[in-house]
Amino acid sequence: MSTNPYPLGLRLAGRRVVVVGGGAVASRRVPALLDAGADVLLVAPEVTPALRAHVDAGRLHWRPRRFAPDDLDGAWLVQVAVDDPLAAASVSDVADERRIFCVRADDRTAATAWTPAVTRHGPVTVAVLGGGDPHRAMGVRDAVRELLNARTGLLVDPGEPVAAGADAGPPGPAPAGLGSGATLPAAPVGRVSLVGAGPGDPELITVKGWRLLTEADVVVADRLVPGLLLDELRPDVELVDAAKIPYGPSRTQEEINRILVDRALAGKVVVRLKGGDPYVFGRGGEELLACAAAGVPVTVVPGVTSAIAVPAAAGVPVTHRAVAHEFTVVSGHVAPDSPVSLVRWEALAGLRGTLVVLMGLKNLAAITATLTRHGRDAATPVAVIQEGTTGDQRSLRSTLGAVAADVVEAGLRPPAIVVIGDVVDALTT
Repeated sequence: MSTNPYPLGLRLAGRRVVVVGGGAVASRRVPALLDAGADVLLVAPEVTPALRAHVDAGRLHWRPRRFAPDDLDGAWLVQVAVDDPLAAASVSDVADERRIFCVRADDRTAATAWTPAVTRHGPVTVAVLGGGDPHRAMGVRDAVRELLNARTGLLVDPGEPVAAGADAGPPGPAPAGLGSGATLPAAPVGRVSLVGAGPGDPELITVKGWRLLTEADVVVADRLVPGLLLDELRPDVELVDAAKIPYGPSRTQEEINRILVDRALAGKVVVRLKGGDPYVFGRGGEELLACAAAGVPVTVVPGVTSAIAVPAAAGVPVTHRAVAHEFTVVSGHVAPDSPVSLVRWEALAGLRGTLVVLMGLKNLAAITATLTRHGRDAATPVAVIQEGTTGDQRSLRSTLGAVAADVVEAGLRPPAIVVIGDVVDALTT
């Protein structure tokens, strides 16, 4: 006899939850468990870069091997995120014996618990179960989200013309590899959206960006995108972890471009989800050009950049009346003395305004030494903010002359933003 599930909100703070599997499904499920404060144990021989980042940050425990029954010792809930039915069944059998609720990604009918379609609106969490039909649950969830947005004035546009990096009209030239004289297939071409996901807080994605995510067939995601956004994707969405593509930096970008083009030419709706803004030290421009060359329509959705949002979340305005009338954003991923650096650090040292350095923690000692050598006062206030706008945000206040050593002593690690200038103290003095 078919029965309806019993809805329940689990308070998991400090309680052990076991996740078996280290792939894309686990990458989507773990952030919500961490957000609930669960003590997460991950059991898998290998994990995605996104999951490894959680491990390295100390947010969860990882046992790099296959599942064993004693992994469920002390567990309140288990999520099976593997696609091998026999392996999944062996986990759920142990869970049944121990009376632990078990979510199974491979077979909802064999599970003792389901993960609902979820939308979060400030302190309100809405979870929808669709009687075993995830598409129905997603549809109701999206309708509820639009209603919540409408009640606060954040109306979602019912339709969106696709802005094209290439004309969305006649088929364009063939992509490289099809041969001269070849034309694109007459089948309907999908589209690609380059969406900025914001600096880390999942609520800082734009309404438009979130809506495009709900329409996506394929999502190609960076490591730094908010994990809770991935948790809200439809279960049939293909999730490509861009950080897992096994090539060097240039080849990785080529492979990302190829995936975007191939999926769109197959008629798919593709979202390239990027941390921050697609064009601020991202490679969104290269992705747009690749799609344009293949005749794929592209929509660019700006994102909230960490260069401004992260300092603001830490109480640092990048400009302030009578303190700073300018701010400069610079990448610090290349050392100042490197022959491939495009930054004129000596010129930046002479500016009076705010200097915001992204991706500069590794080279912080060299950057600060270069700035002081070229005239910036060693007593200039500096703030370093790690994982800004997230629940793991950490901040450090120092001076230009001491900050490199202070960062090492405090154990700060990437991703982090460095803010240099008098604005650091503008709201505290």
